[in-house]
Amino acid sequence: MPVTTTESGEIGATSATVDAVVIGGGAAGLNGALMLARSRRSVVVIDSGTPRNAPAEGVHGLLGHDGTPPAELLRLGRAEVRRYGGTVVSGEVTAAAADPSADGDPRFTVTLADGGTLRARRLLVATGLRDVLPDIDGLAPHWGHSVVHCPYCHGWEVRDQAIGVLAVGPASVHHALLFRQLTDDLVYFSRGTDLDQDTRERFAARGIRVVEAQVTAVESTGAGGIAGVRLDDGRIVARSVLAVATTLRARTEGLDGLKLPLQDLPGGMGDHFATGMAGTTEVPGVWIAGNATDPMAQVGASAAGGALAGAHINADLAAADTDAAVAAARRGTAGA
Repeated sequence: MPVTTTESGEIGATSATVDAVVIGGGAAGLNGALMLARSRRSVVVIDSGTPRNAPAEGVHGLLGHDGTPPAELLRLGRAEVRRYGGTVVSGEVTAAAADPSADGDPRFTVTLADGGTLRARRLLVATGLRDVLPDIDGLAPHWGHSVVHCPYCHGWEVRDQAIGVLAVGPASVHHALLFRQLTDDLVYFSRGTDLDQDTRERFAARGIRVVEAQVTAVESTGAGGIAGVRLDDGRIVARSVLAVATTLRARTEGLDGLKLPLQDLPGGMGDHFATGMAGTTEVPGVWIAGNATDPMAQVGASAAGGALAGAHINADLAAADTDAAVAAARRGTAGA
């Protein structure tokens, strides 16, 4: 059943119940919607327009689309969903909650910031996550350019440069070894984190220099890049790229009413929504896909997770449709 939208793309007044609402218009959400729309399901994607990878110049590691600007990839994805009858609208979800079931088939109400509401039989949550950077003066403005986190997303682009790893915990040791594959000039800023003797030996064998002094600021160049790292002893260590493992926080805004459980990542590195196979959750009728449940997934893996969740949602709806048809047939036979 189509959903009415205004000229600006907002949800118009409607009492229709769609098969699925997808909360989040990134790779996971759009690919889930694509699977549903191609199965002739009525689906609405709510896109807040704030993708995690917006600062990046290109998407990498995605076969056939390597280097494509993130905004262009999403534009293509929205067009594909709409080609099969899906609806993609701009908006932010302020509330989502389960309604009383209709003959055992779940129902949800989704409320948007502009006051519009949607009713849906199933929900796919693909809100992604938020990267929280260490509180170091001058670091945040370079995020996504000279400050990177993923060697697979950005590594080739920063190869052979003077790279510094800003330690945030035990995971940073592995981080350093991955970035060492990309450059011979790597400095590990321990920032008060512990390094055992075995790790120091491994770093030394690989030519990774360890700086123990605290980092107080990131120094910028006049051209907008990074010049180096200022230490608490006054020294500046020249670097052109900094790698840091961010704290990863699931984007939960507007979803409290669904009571979806969160799960902590190891080493205090953040949290994510807890899911089972194909993004299933403890809440009947709700699936989760992408970085919201798999924080380490790149764009390709997130899209694949959305496709798998979309297929499972369609299968669940097909079973519910069949149950309803059988019940209606039985009622018809009984009334004959």
